[in-house]
Amino acid sequence: MGSTSAENSSANGVGRRDLIKRSAALGLISVPTMSFLSACATGSGGGDEKESKAPEGEKSEKNPLGVKQGLALEAFIFKGGLGDQYAKDAEADYKKTYGADVKHTGTQQVGPKLTPRFSGGNPPDVIDNSGADHLDMNRLSSQGQLQDLQALLDAASLDDPAKKVSETVHPSTLEKGLHGDVFDVLYYAFTIYGSWYSKKLMDDKGWTYPKTLDEMVTLCGEIKKEKIAPWTYPGKYPYYVHFNLFAQIAKIGGMEGWIAIDNLEPNAWTGNDAVKQVIEHYEELAAKGYFLEGSQGMTHIQSQTAWTKNKAVFIPNGSWVENEAAPTTPDDFQMSVGALFDGSGDKLPQGTLRAEPSEPYIVASKGKNPVGGMELLRIMLSKKHAQNFATKVKSLTCVVDATEGMTLSPGLASASSVFGAAGDNIISLQLQEWYPALTDEKIGGLTGQLLTGDLKAADWIKKTQQYADEVKKDDTVQKFTRDK
Repeated sequence: MGSTSAENSSANGVGRRDLIKRSAALGLISVPTMSFLSACATGSGGGDEKESKAPEGEKSEKNPLGVKQGLALEAFIFKGGLGDQYAKDAEADYKKTYGADVKHTGTQQVGPKLTPRFSGGNPPDVIDNSGADHLDMNRLSSQGQLQDLQALLDAASLDDPAKKVSETVHPSTLEKGLHGDVFDVLYYAFTIYGSWYSKKLMDDKGWTYPKTLDEMVTLCGEIKKEKIAPWTYPGKYPYYVHFNLFAQIAKIGGMEGWIAIDNLEPNAWTGNDAVKQVIEHYEELAAKGYFLEGSQGMTHIQSQTAWTKNKAVFIPNGSWVENEAAPTTPDDFQMSVGALFDGSGDKLPQGTLRAEPSEPYIVASKGKNPVGGMELLRIMLSKKHAQNFATKVKSLTCVVDATEGMTLSPGLASASSVFGAAGDNIISLQLQEWYPALTDEKIGGLTGQLLTGDLKAADWIKKTQQYADEVKKDDTVQKFTRDK
């Protein structure tokens, strides 16, 4: 989550260095790729207000958090690529266990709908704060609006009372959920990013997923001869391209160079040769007409539909795409994802992958039932609901080994495979989470022009550095840093 340079978590929490060691040992992150992410939108409220004392029940072995029987719960769930049925299923178990009404709202406008409620002191209890219109969790945390979730981490897991919840989730999830030394965001999902394609189409045409940027260019030429576009992308939301583009820079130039970008250091873009390699690669793809015509005007759904109809071979995306594109995906499509490509003089090896905890859940400290909000998350972190999530939305959760023994959908099986093959060569980036106005709007606008051939690579790099420098100098923007 968003971080200062604080070195340790609270006395009762988990030390940051310990988290990093555990993550590296499990192959979930490499030590240079520590995650301290946050999301930005709008939020309000007073930081000096005291937390409301919501009613609590008696704690017991089966009720470790002390949920009050019969106390109503309100859940606000982002209803995007993952839908919200998985949350409704967990809410049903909560209702059954505690005899309480659960008010559920599924929406894609979390920020616009909840900003006035936080300002008015009547937020819902638990929120899936995802999507383009999300709340500013950095601000809410600094104002004391987010519930410290340490009690959830310390509670017994639903599957094994001998294990704490913190022992059942990926260590990178524990790290990412920190604001300074407070764990107040639970990233429930685990997203695999990369270049997605139909294995059936590739096999039928005799094409092999390329290992290098040069091989990709060569393959694009072969694809175009078949009257198929090599690539498509959602031009109305060009920041989707950054899922790959940014990670490709980190793969070639190494995490130290990317961390300089995350930290808004001077000349971090202009002084990094990997930036030049990657942006010139995209410039070449555009110059040779390797993007599906009309992509610049497409939404994410439109570009995904064109892709599932085999109008284009590749699309940059996250592992939620299998569920989001399901309505138009043929049964024999064999959705697959590939790792990042090699460039020249790479600092990270072949097979390196971008994979990060995602789908941020927060509990409102001033809600009417924050204990119930934490209990709903404890229910969601059971293997039953982690497997339900994998089945319903074809995506991984933060629960370790939850899908072991399951028969996985094609896209999820592919994502799990490349994740396992990457080992500890996992990239986790901060910039899009910390400064979305910079990446999604400013740099996104430049990327849109780059892919239509209206902007040269050198100008993209120069203007991106300029925009980053402007953010660095803007005292109204909260800054974050990560260690090299």
